[in-house]
Amino acid sequence: MADSKDTKPAKTTGRYRKVEVRTWGDEKFRNLSPMPPSGQGLWLYLITGPHTGPIPGLFRAGRAAMAEELDWEIEAFDKAFGEAFAQGMVKADFKARVMWLPSAIKHNRPESPNVVRSWAAEFDLIPECDLKREAFEALKASIHALGESFGKAFEESFGKPSAKPSPKAMPNQEQEQEQEQEGKKATAKSPRPSRPKRPEKTFAEYVAQCKADGVMAVPADHPIRAYCQDAGITDEMRQIAWLVFRDRHLTAEKAKRQKDWPATFANSVKGRWYKLWFVNDHGAAEWTATGLQEKRVLDARHAAATAAKQEGEHAPA
Repeated sequence: MADSKDTKPAKTTGRYRKVEVRTWGDEKFRNLSPMPPSGQGLWLYLITGPHTGPIPGLFRAGRAAMAEELDWEIEAFDKAFGEAFAQGMVKADFKARVMWLPSAIKHNRPESPNVVRSWAAEFDLIPECDLKREAFEALKASIHALGESFGKAFEESFGKPSAKPSPKAMPNQEQEQEQEQEGKKATAKSPRPSRPKRPEKTFAEYVAQCKADGVMAVPADHPIRAYCQDAGITDEMRQIAWLVFRDRHLTAEKAKRQKDWPATFANSVKGRWYKLWFVNDHGAAEWTATGLQEKRVLDARHAAATAAKQEGEHAPA
């Protein structure tokens, strides 16, 4: 019998299970009790849903469309998305409707250089935005790390992401210089146009517009999220603050008009307008009695809405 010291442990590898994307549209699957809103549920949907394409982790999907597909309220979707976003598991440009899961490529490496080449057509369909360019650089690094043949296939198929119009669009250098000089003259003669003023809206109008555009009322990259993290304010506290903020402005007798509602919400968090939490001697945020009260009220509303929805689903025809 060989000495146990000479025995090397077997190299462990990831274990995977295939999930057919059509599962989400299968009639029997959809007749099952729906998945309750949660960060974990959203993550499983993001990595296996019908919106996914051949490029690991990069796809086009609208916030409202995904919430509808999951049969979740927009607020519930936003809460679940906020959990995954806080963990760095997903990034989104909801205006461009682009989603990016940075770690997906680590678990779904292409099997051959030809697979990489097949991604090019799909990549062209992704709307141009900063997030697409970020994903491009991350994919490029991951593919080059797989070997020379993979890197060559990536460079041949993808080249560089579009950023600015190519100089080749100009007939020749002289015409380019000519147009540049004309542009400078026009700038010197005509006054600089003023920026269009952002229209003021009531909170209800702002929320309705966000819903129509399929974007989050408080963008995923808004500075208030980083501020809360630095200040020790939990995601749940920020989300409860938003729901209280929303209720106050939707039920106000006199509807205020603002140019930037996310900035107003940020000010309410920084100024603790609703006294939902306090910072203890150790620098951690804790619920106040008012905060716990608001949290319980909102939890009760959510439970009642869920119960009513389930009762309606199981009511006799």
